[in-house]
Amino acid sequence: MRILGLDLGTKTLGVALSDEMGWTAQGIETIKINEAEGDYGLPRLSELTKDHTIDKIVLGFPKNMNGTVGPRGEASQTFAKLLETTYNVPVVLWDERLTTMAAEKMLIAADVSRQKRKKVIDKMAAVMILQGYLDSLN
Repeated sequence: MRILGLDLGTKTLGVALSDEMGWTAQGIETIKINEAEGDYGLPRLSELTKDHTIDKIVLGFPKNMNGTVGPRGEASQTFAKLLETTYNVPVVLWDERLTTMAAEKMLIAADVSRQKRKKVIDKMAAVMILQGYLDSLN
């Protein structure tokens, strides 16, 4: 059973994948997207889902700190519906509040340069989203 973890931004889509046992999340890549033009990187995402048998997708769901759903949360809900119809697998919206900030702090602590952080921050956020979900299952 493999689970795909995604962190949706306006310009990038962070991608992570669980191991077959569903214990750990590994960062795969960051896909360039253009949300304003409706380009969500589906061709590349389709390649990844073909390379790995995906049973479920966990998508970061950015809620406001008070628990309400704002514009970014609504964008994630819309994207989740697109993923469900495109890949015919269940999509779980996972609360991702502060995930990107935590990923950045982790990269800073690891002394990763600002330029390299920009390239991997969304992939790391996807790992943290997916790992949080996996941990909740066990």
